[in-house]
Amino acid sequence: MSFIDDFTRKTWIYLLHEKSEALAMFRNFKVCVEKESGAYIVWLRTNRGGEFTSNEFENFCKDQGISRQLTAPYTSQQNRVAERKNRQL
Repeated sequence: MSFIDDFTRKTWIYLLHEKSEALAMFRNFKVCVEKESGAYIVWLRTNRGGEFTSNEFENFCKDQGISRQLTAPYTSQQNRVAERKNRQL
C-alpha cells in the first residue's frame, strides 16, 4: 500500500499481508504523518478497491474529518500520480 502527498510527492509504502489490514495501516500512517508534519489529513483519494470502500473505513474517515474522493472505475487518468509511482516501484 502506498500513500503519496500530492503537493510534495513524498511517498510512504506499507507492506500488507492481506487487504483487510488496510484500515489499520492507514490509522498508523495518519498518526505518523500528523505528528511529523503538524498538519491534518484533509483529503484522501483512493480507487474503489474493497479495502477502501468498507463501512468501517468510511466511518473512520468521517469521524476524523477526512473527505474522501473515490476514482471512477477503470480510469487510471484520475489517479495518474499514483499510477506513475506504481510503475516506478
